[in-house]
Amino acid sequence: MSEPLRLMCVHAHPDDESSKGAATMAKYVDAGHEVLVVSCTGGERGDILNPRLQHDVHILRDLAQVRRDEMARAQEILGVGHTWLGFVDSGLPEGDPLPPLPDGCFALEPLEVTTEALVREIRRFRPHVVTTYDENGGYPHPDHIMCHDVSVAAFAAAGDPARFPEAGAPWQPLKLYYNQTFNRARIEAFHEALTALGEESPYAEWLERWDRDERPVTTRVQCADWYDRRDAALLAHATQVDPDGTWFKVPREVQARVWPVEEYELAASYVPYADIEDDLFAGLPPTTAEADALATSGDLQLAHDTRTERAA
Repeated sequence: MSEPLRLMCVHAHPDDESSKGAATMAKYVDAGHEVLVVSCTGGERGDILNPRLQHDVHILRDLAQVRRDEMARAQEILGVGHTWLGFVDSGLPEGDPLPPLPDGCFALEPLEVTTEALVREIRRFRPHVVTTYDENGGYPHPDHIMCHDVSVAAFAAAGDPARFPEAGAPWQPLKLYYNQTFNRARIEAFHEALTALGEESPYAEWLERWDRDERPVTTRVQCADWYDRRDAALLAHATQVDPDGTWFKVPREVQARVWPVEEYELAASYVPYADIEDDLFAGLPPTTAEADALATSGDLQLAHDTRTERAA
C-alpha cells in the first residue's frame, strides 16, 4: 500500500454505499486511507423493503429521518466519512406509461446545479480517486443516472479554474471508476455454489431473464476479509433490505471462496494504468505529497478514457 490517499465514492441514496463497494471501502479505511461517501439524496421516497418493518409507525411517520439514522450507523460500521449532497430523492416511477418525476427532485435538477454541489465536495475533500455508476446508472433508476451524470461532469470540472471559481481551489481527481456490482459470471458463481450445497438458488430465474450487456471489468479488489463489515453496514439500512432476502442467501464463507473480489470499470485516468488492476490507487505516485502535487499541477493528460454518452 502507498502512503494514505483519498477515495470518494458517490452514490445516489443511503444504502447504495453498502451494497456497492463497501468491502473495498472498509479495506482501504483499515489500510489508513481516507474514504468519503457522498449521498446525493436522502432516500426520502424509498420504499420500505424489509417486510418486518413495513407497518412500523415510527418509520412511516418520518422515513427521511430513519434513513439518516441508518446511514449514520452504516458509516460508523465502515469507518468512512460521509456527506449529504442535499438533493431530494426522485423515487422510482412505475406504471405504463411511467408517471412524471416529482417537481424539485434530484433527477430534474439542472446539471450545472448538481455539478457545482459535487465540485465543492471534491475541492474540499480532494480525492485522488472517485467511484460512481456507469452511464446507465448500474440500473435505470433516474437518481442513479443523474448520479453518473453529475459525477462525470464534476470529475471534468473540478480541476478547471474557470469552472465554478467560487467552489474552492481547483483539484483534479486522478482516476474515475464505475462500480460493477452485477455481472453474469458473479451470479452464475453464486447459483452454482448454492446448487452444490443442495440449496435452492434464487438466481436461476435471474439467469433465465438475464438481458444486461456485459460491462468491461478492469479492476478486481480482493476484499473478502471485509465481507462481514459490508454485510453489517447493509443490514444497518434496515428499512432497505430484507435480512432473509436474496442478498444474504449465499453464506459469507462461500462468497469469500467463489467471489472474493469487488469489481470496477476504469472510466478515466490521468496516471498510467494496467489492463487488469487489483487496486483503485494503482498507478498513483507512492507518496501523498506527490499525488497531491499531480492533482493540482494543471498540466495533466488523460492516459485512459472510455467515458461514453448514454444510449437514448
